[in-house]
Amino acid sequence: MPVWNPWHGCTKYSAGCQNCYVYRIDATHGHNSTTVQKTAAFALPMQRTRGGTLKLQPTGEPVYTCLSSDFFLPEADDWRPDIWAMIRFRSDLQFFIITKRIVRAAACFPPDWETGYPNVTICCTAENQQTADERLPVLLQLPICRKEIICEPLLTPIQLQPYLQPQISRVTVGGESGEQARLCRWEWVTSLAAQCRAANVPFVFKQTGTFFEKGGICYKIPRALQHAQAKKAMQFL
Repeated sequence: MPVWNPWHGCTKYSAGCQNCYVYRIDATHGHNSTTVQKTAAFALPMQRTRGGTLKLQPTGEPVYTCLSSDFFLPEADDWRPDIWAMIRFRSDLQFFIITKRIVRAAACFPPDWETGYPNVTICCTAENQQTADERLPVLLQLPICRKEIICEPLLTPIQLQPYLQPQISRVTVGGESGEQARLCRWEWVTSLAAQCRAANVPFVFKQTGTFFEKGGICYKIPRALQHAQAKKAMQFL
């Protein structure tokens, strides 16, 4: 999976951030996750090998962008124009951006954005009903070529029906990982799958999370099996 993290560090923003994996990993190395700084990979899409070819080549997968921060973080406002320029230049690549800060997006688009860059997918997160109701109307109104929703970590039941418009190309759902993870319930996942099926929106159950309840039984699922168990469950959704 191609990953491009032009900056690292973030500030917690909503309930889904409580057990942020970036904070968890940084803590093991004694790093302060609230310090936002450029990384050595800032210009990755433009970097070349000694032979002169671009290091980041199309693989058929999107380039997952800013996974160790939030693309629309205020602290990155001065750097983002350079990022947009690189994304525009690398029209041979698809860039996948996940954000909780969709309310900032419109003010952060480049001057030539118009209806959106065709090689950019913006995926808005919603971990509970409150965040869905706050963020998803904004997502639907924005000029973006490719829009997705991700409910991860899924913390409560969510009614997505009002937001499952034809412009939404996929909904991804997942539980929370880590020893401090909050519970995810099977009925929440099946409800979202049914809502997406009724709206003809593709649905993916990405991972169970560490603590997963089904049929009144709470299972603790090892990290190595969380994706595999969710993939197996897709046949029932």
